[in-house]
Amino acid sequence: MLITSKAIVLNAIKYGDNDLIVKCYTEQGLRTYLIKRIFKQSKGKFSIAYFQPLTQLEITANYKNNRSLHFINDIKISRPYTTIPTNVVKQTMLVFLSEVLTNALREEEENLELFHYLETAFFWLDSQEEAANFHLKFLMNLTKYLGFYPEKEKQSLYFDLLEGKFTDHITSKHYISGEKLIYFKQLYGTNFEGLDKLKFNKKSRQSLLETLIQYFELHLPGFRKPKSLEVLKMVFN
Repeated sequence: MLITSKAIVLNAIKYGDNDLIVKCYTEQGLRTYLIKRIFKQSKGKFSIAYFQPLTQLEITANYKNNRSLHFINDIKISRPYTTIPTNVVKQTMLVFLSEVLTNALREEEENLELFHYLETAFFWLDSQEEAANFHLKFLMNLTKYLGFYPEKEKQSLYFDLLEGKFTDHITSKHYISGEKLIYFKQLYGTNFEGLDKLKFNKKSRQSLLETLIQYFELHLPGFRKPKSLEVLKMVFN
């Protein structure tokens, strides 16, 4: 069946000498494509530039239920980024977030709310001059769509990472308190538009990121700490 859909590139892996396997999150859910001859001297019809991390595409592909790899008939950029390609911080964020999403998104079923969140969030990032805290809020919001968004904030001494709730009583060894809890509550209580008001420094930003990664590890079986995490930390040194 021939279907045209918006898609967001999660990752691309070279296959053999000439081909590329590309995983995308589409309006129909997770899809994987085989791009033939993209590395051959007499190249195929598609450029490698289409398949950079979190590029937003419009793909027309031939889908068959008995296939795990699909073939693209036509492709175009659905909306090009304007600031991300020339901003090292934003580029590094996208590489990191594409790795998080590759590890976190497992279900192939359609989830339009999640797709629209990803689409809108990356457009927002592209439109901003200052984006130092974007990845933190992106990860916090992502938990809404993955099923473990923190319960409603209340005045409390701890946040239980395993239970996903603010509490005055520790029920597991996985919790945050004190300064880490203050940062977490500040992030939780704002939206993208309010990120520039959060005065996080290198230490607080790194602490929050480590907390969020731990939160994902506790709630997503098999979730792996992104290899690009160290590169992201270096960008904020």
